[in-house]
Amino acid sequence: MNYYFFDGRDFKDMLVGAVNQLAAARAEIDALNVYPVPDGDTGTNMYLTLLNGVKEIQGLNNPALGIAAGAAARGCLLGARGNSGVILSQIIRGFADALAGKERAGAGELARAFARGTDYAYRAVTEPVEGTILTVCRAIGQAVAEAAAKTRDLPRVIVYACRQAQQALERTPDLLPVLKEAGVVDAGGKGLVVILEGIIQSLKDLALKKDIQLFDLAVSQQKQFAPLRTATLPAQIEFTYCTEFVLAGTNIPLQTLKSELAPYGDCLLIVGDQKTAKVHIHSNHPGLVLECGLKYGALHSVEINNMEQQHLEWKSARSKEKPEIGVVAVGPGEGLNAIMESLGAIKIVEGGQTMNPSAQDLAAAIEDTSAGQVIILPNNGNILMAAEQAARIAPVTTRVVPAVTIPQGIAALMAFNPFAGLEENVAKMTEAITRVKTGEITRAARNSRVNGREILAGEYIGLVEGKVVACGTGLAEVMQEVLARMIDDSSGLVSLYFGNGLSTAEAEGFAGIMRRHFPGVDFELYYGGQPLYQFIISVE
Repeated sequence: MNYYFFDGRDFKDMLVGAVNQLAAARAEIDALNVYPVPDGDTGTNMYLTLLNGVKEIQGLNNPALGIAAGAAARGCLLGARGNSGVILSQIIRGFADALAGKERAGAGELARAFARGTDYAYRAVTEPVEGTILTVCRAIGQAVAEAAAKTRDLPRVIVYACRQAQQALERTPDLLPVLKEAGVVDAGGKGLVVILEGIIQSLKDLALKKDIQLFDLAVSQQKQFAPLRTATLPAQIEFTYCTEFVLAGTNIPLQTLKSELAPYGDCLLIVGDQKTAKVHIHSNHPGLVLECGLKYGALHSVEINNMEQQHLEWKSARSKEKPEIGVVAVGPGEGLNAIMESLGAIKIVEGGQTMNPSAQDLAAAIEDTSAGQVIILPNNGNILMAAEQAARIAPVTTRVVPAVTIPQGIAALMAFNPFAGLEENVAKMTEAITRVKTGEITRAARNSRVNGREILAGEYIGLVEGKVVACGTGLAEVMQEVLARMIDDSSGLVSLYFGNGLSTAEAEGFAGIMRRHFPGVDFELYYGGQPLYQFIISVE
């Protein structure tokens, strides 16, 4: 059956099909990481971004096409996570602009929408690079235009575009050498191909008059990946008690524990290993949560806080003081977050690798500062574009200091002066991030080849400024090689932030080894609490 036009309801169904397809392929897209570090999140970010757009449409009753596209664009704009999510939101924004005021559209209008979306996607990136999501996006736009010139049948147009997109995706390693060496295609480009596959399936279902439903998986995944926002609570809190504890045992079944605790509340986070695990959950039944934990080990460091009472106290304190300039910082761990708060950050948005906050999360944090002017520290390269998008939609004047690592964010906070003006602070904080070097230690999530170096799954990887410089089976040896690359005659201080996978004693042991190997350098050790990374290293 031919299908020549689509209206607002059809547009919603196409996006639902795309979201469902992304939900199914999310893990596969996440795994397409250039470096084998365990922090791929492109699929997750694109999925959550588009899901937010779909949710915005679902509240509308049989809308015209232009209205539906506009709602989807607003939802994606607010829900954009990570660079891939921001770019996707701009593609949808291009659709909304091209389809504004229309009741329905055909292949020609679809071609113009893709062309506008491609234009917006390229404009969203300061320095566009070929071999990325942009290349695949442009190929889709060209293919839709070519097909629309020959047929009005929408499924045929999208099928042709999907084939051309797949071919463009397969060429991305030839355009970007790091992809070829790693043996992967571009993750964002793969996400666009998956979106087209979802649209194709939805068009087939529409032609057969099938009802298209959002998978239950989509709802559960949204809850699973929602970031924790400290001190940013809704007016009515669904779960009252923030319950945290450390579980010590001999064979803790982390996945089983997670599945058993999930029904008790939200914001569930379990990190650690089979011997020691840190549990965090918001629940109305902390006693049941603790009973569940006791089945698998001994409880330590139990802490239960009434968030409703905390929120009332926080609101009361906030009403008495309204700072001229507020700093919103993104942090990946409780130790790092506490450090940034002590240095003057008013709001900490939980986030980092694999848990990128949305533009809406950041905008809400900006508003929650009650400050007349705000500075955002994204502290992660994959959050920078979402921070810039949040600054544009924020209700107060907001600037982004482009800190893309935690050490850069801490250096910027140390340069912050609450009594100076906004622009003076932005200038000094931006200059401060240039004086610090960043190193990271993590473990390889898969076998890979990077910069001519063979890396096996499970090995430690050392990165300096985001580039792999060392790998091996020994953490101390990899750490030593990383520091050798970072320390020079001008280095005066090395700060080591250890993650939640190491005990204090273990971290102190590694710090001692480094002090002996680099005797002329001052080392400071801090608990960072970040997941995935054994150490984040700052050299000044």
